[in-house]
Amino acid sequence: MAGLPVIIGFGGINPAGRSSLHHGYRRLILDELPLADAMQTRSSLAGLMGLLQHKDGKWLDAAGETVDLHNYLQSIDPVLKAGTLVRKLEKNLFDPDQLLFHKRATLHADNDQPVTFLIKRQQLPDQIPLGWLISDAGQGQVRVEVPIALNILTENFRRSPVNSAGQLPSGFDPKDLYQSRNHPRGLQMTVFGASDAIQSMGIDWQTVLKHVPADQISVYAGSSMSQLDYEGNGGLLQARLLGRKVSSKQLALGFAEMPADFINAYLLGNLGTTGTNAAACATFLYNLRQGMRDIRSGTHRLVIVGTAEAPLTPEIMDGYTTMGALVDDASLLALDRHKGLSEPDHRRACRPFGDNAGFTLGESAQFVILCDDRLALEMGANIHGAINDVFVNADGYKKSISSPGVGNYITMAKAMAATHQVIGEQGLQQRSYVQAHGTGTPQNRTTESHIFSTLAKTWGIDHWPVAALKTYLGHSLASASADQLVASLGVWRYGIIPGINGTEAIADDVHQENLEFLLQHKEVGREGMDAVLLNAKGFGGNNATASVLAPHITMKMLARRHCAEALRHWQGRNEKVQEQAMVYDEAALRGSAEVIYRFDHNVLDASAFRFTREQLMVKGHTHPITLNTDSAYADMLIDNED
Repeated sequence: MAGLPVIIGFGGINPAGRSSLHHGYRRLILDELPLADAMQTRSSLAGLMGLLQHKDGKWLDAAGETVDLHNYLQSIDPVLKAGTLVRKLEKNLFDPDQLLFHKRATLHADNDQPVTFLIKRQQLPDQIPLGWLISDAGQGQVRVEVPIALNILTENFRRSPVNSAGQLPSGFDPKDLYQSRNHPRGLQMTVFGASDAIQSMGIDWQTVLKHVPADQISVYAGSSMSQLDYEGNGGLLQARLLGRKVSSKQLALGFAEMPADFINAYLLGNLGTTGTNAAACATFLYNLRQGMRDIRSGTHRLVIVGTAEAPLTPEIMDGYTTMGALVDDASLLALDRHKGLSEPDHRRACRPFGDNAGFTLGESAQFVILCDDRLALEMGANIHGAINDVFVNADGYKKSISSPGVGNYITMAKAMAATHQVIGEQGLQQRSYVQAHGTGTPQNRTTESHIFSTLAKTWGIDHWPVAALKTYLGHSLASASADQLVASLGVWRYGIIPGINGTEAIADDVHQENLEFLLQHKEVGREGMDAVLLNAKGFGGNNATASVLAPHITMKMLARRHCAEALRHWQGRNEKVQEQAMVYDEAALRGSAEVIYRFDHNVLDASAFRFTREQLMVKGHTHPITLNTDSAYADMLIDNED
C-alpha cells in the first residue's frame, strides 16, 4: 500500500515571526486568540526583535531592566505589530532613499585644452587608453591629460519608487544566531528555519536515524531566484564592476539548491536523496510533490521539504518594478485618493481581489517534515495533517511568458477531484476552502477568481471560502505556498481562517459566483475544515495546486489502515514527543534554544564504509543501506550465461 505523507514537523521564519508551534500563524489573528496564546506569541516576537530576554530567572527588556512579563508585553504590543508583516521598507538591508547607480557621461576638451586630472599611480588602468598623456605629479600621483574626450561613470543616488515589503520582524537578524561566515541571507534564513522545523518535531534526529536507513531520507529545498544578494550571485556579478574582488564563496553559495545542501552538510549530516525543483512562485509545491512521491512509492520514509527566498535587494525590486509588477508608492496613493492620504498606506500595500496595482515582495524560509504513516506511528510523532496530492501543469502556448495561463484550471480541477475522493462530496462542498495565490495584481484577481468560480460551480459548491495570505506576508516567491501550508496548519489548531485584511472591498472585475472571499477572519472550528487547497501560479506557466488533509481526517485514515493497538502505542509515545516539542518552544521563547549548525562536524571519509555485495554499513548509522533493488525491467533482463 502507498505510504501516506504525514506532516510531523514544521518551522521557519517570515514577516509573521517564527513558524513552529503556530507562532507565525498566531500573529495573523493575534487579537482573536485566547490571552495565554496571544501572550506567548508576543513573547516570541519580542525575543526575535531583541526587545525581551530571559536571564537568571528574570525577564529583561532591551535595556536590561527587569520587567513584569505580562505588563511589559501589553505595553509593547503596538511595537510588535508595527515591526511585523507587510510594512514600510526598513533600512537594515539597504537604504531605499539612497540607492546607488551610475550615469554615463563624456568629458570634452574645453577650448582645445585637454581634459586633465590627478590620480594615484596605483589606480591607473592596467592598460592605458590610447591618447592618454601621463606625467608624474609627485606624492605617488600622476597627471593625466586626455586631448579629446573622456567617457566616465558618475556616482548617483535615487529613491526607490517601491517602499513596502513583507520583511522579517524588525531587529531580527539570522546571521547573529550562528557563525554565518558571510552566508547569503537566504542561507542564513535556511539555517534558522530548518533548525526550527527539525526541533519542532519533538524527536531527536538520532532517534529518527534509529528508525530510518540513511538512504531513505530525502531533502528537497531551494529558492526560485537563487541567492542574489552581495554574498551570493549578486556579488559575483557586481564585484569587479564595483572595483572589488570576487570571493571564493559567492558562486558556490549562489546556487538555487544551496538550502538543501546546507541542511545536508551543516544541520543533519544527511546521506540521502537531495535537490530542488525550480518553478518560480510554485517552487515549494513542486518540491512538496517530489517529497510526496518519494513517500508514496516507498523509496523514502522521511522527507524535509522547504524553500528559502530573500528577494529584498535593490536589483530584484528594480527588476520587478520595471516589469510593472510591484505596487509603488504613487500607485498606492492613487488607490487611496478618496481618503486624502499624504503618505502611502504601506501596511495595506497588498490587496488581493480588491482594487490593486501590483504585488508586494516578501522574504520567507519555511520547512515541513513528512514521513510515511507507519513511521509516524512508530516514532509517536505529532500529526499535523497529510499531503493528499499535488498537481503540476504548464500553460501551453503563451503570448507573454509572465502572464497567467490555462494550466491552473487543470491543477485546480485535479486537486478538487483528489480531495473529493478522500472526503466525499459533502466534505468538499461544505468543509474545504482554498488558499489563493492572491498576489494583489489586476491580472491575478480576474484570472484566479474565474478559475475558482468556474470549478466551484462545477463541483456544486455554493460559497467556497477563499483566503489570501500575501496581504499579511507579501509575495515570498518560492516560499509563497509554503507560507500558505504553514498557516493552514494553524487553522486546524485554532479554527480561524485569516481574513484578507488589506482588501476593503472586492473589485468589480472579480468573479464572485459560488465564492466567499474572506475579508474578515472566519471562525470555522478546529474540525470545521476537512481539507485545504493551496494554489500557486508561477512566472513561465508553473502552475501547482496541493490538496492537504486536516489532522482529524488523517487520524481517521490511520485508524482504517492500522490496528487499534498500533494507535494506542502511538498515543503513548506521542505524549513524550509533545512534551519535547514544548520544551523546545519554551527554550525558544527564553532565548536558550540553539540554532542547529554543525560546521566541520563528524565529516566522513572512505573509512566510514563497510561494503558487501548486498549492503553497506555507514559509521554512526544503525541501519545498513541495502544494495539489493528490484529491477523495474524484470521482464527484459538478459542472462549473459545463456
